[in-house]
Order: sequence, then structure tokens, then C-alpha cells
Amino acid sequence: MKNTLIAPSILAADFANLQREIEMVNASEADWFHLDVMDGVFVPNISFGMPVIKSIAKHAKKPLDVHLMIIDPDRYIKTFANLGTDVLTVHYEACTHLHRTLQAIKAEGMQAGVAINPHTNVALLEDTIKDIDLVCIMSVNPGFGGQSFIENTYKKVKQLRKIIEANGATTKIEIDGGVTNKNAKQLVEAGADVLVAGSYVFGASNPTKTITDLKKIVL
Repeated sequence: MKNTLIAPSILAADFANLQREIEMVNASEADWFHLDVMDGVFVPNISFGMPVIKSIAKHAKKPLDVHLMIIDPDRYIKTFANLGTDVLTVHYEACTHLHRTLQAIKAEGMQAGVAINPHTNVALLEDTIKDIDLVCIMSVNPGFGGQSFIENTYKKVKQLRKIIEANGATTKIEIDGGVTNKNAKQLVEAGADVLVAGSYVFGASNPTKTITDLKKIVL
């Protein structure tokens, strides 16, 4: 049976009670912590940086899945490794030398992820797919939480799954943006392995139950 991973997005958490939110995720059926780092340049929003991630890492008992929505991510690869990052994802659109960036991430002992914006064709990853541990398909435009899911995502997931299988790769497919109980099953059936959920989890009256229910849908 396929085990689909659930990664609550801390961007949607209550930052005034961050330790409480981290402990909720620890105690839940969630698999990873998803951390969005935004620089206000690559995307129009600024989220959080190293001090906050250091604080999260101190309490987190599950892997840290860090998604860099920043320009020139190579500058910070070693820094994020030192912070305890398990999966480091960079944007295809932000990397001039993607293969070199992937090798640098792996050299620091992390899994290497590549995120693609809604307008980016998955076929562009074919040449590097065997070097990529995780592809994060953005199902909303990056920069803000709470956006509506882009329906074309299902097609992209199916296309990417074919590329992964055709190349004998072991790459996981992650979906980030607008994930709810309404589309989770369909995304997994299309080929997704990891679902990021932010507002849907942290905006719920009972986040722990919401995570459990999401996990039941995708098992």
C-alpha cells in the first residue's frame, strides 16, 4: 500500500504560538514539516528565515522539508544544512545551473528538491530527474497561502509520473497549494507522493483531526 506523506505548511501556523503548533504537528499523523522561505524578490512576499527555522528545528520531531522561494539559493545551501534541513527544495526558475545546485545540496547530506511554478513545463526536468529526490509542483502561484487550487495540476502530475518511470528514477512528487479533502485523493491517483497543506490544516477548528482525515483519504 502506498504511504502518501502529509506535510503541514508552517507558513499558515499561528506564529504567536509557534511551539504549540509544532508540538501539534509532532503529535499528529503528519509526516513532515513544510517550511516556506520567501525573500520578497523571487516572490512578492517575505516569510521567515534562519532564526525561526532554528527555533522550529529545536522542537520538531519530524523531517524538515524546506522550500526556498528565493533568488540565488546556492548561497544558503550550507546554512540550511546546518539548521537541520532534511529536504531542501529550490526553484527551477531561480537556478541558472540546476544540476550543480542539486549536487551541492546532496553534498551537504540533504535530499534535493526542485519546485516548478504553474507555468513551468515538467518536461524541463527530464534531463535532471535522476538527480532530483523530490519535485514540488506548485498548484498555486508561489508567494501567498490560501489561494485556489489550479486544476491543470492533475495533468502535470501525470506527465511527471511518466517521466520519472521512463527514466527509472525514484523521485517523489509533492503538491504545494490549495490541497484539501476535495482534491487529495485525485492528486494521489494522478501520482502524487507528498501533499503540503497549510490553511486547510491550521485554519481548521481541529487541525489534528484534519490531518488524520487527510491521511485516511490518501492511504
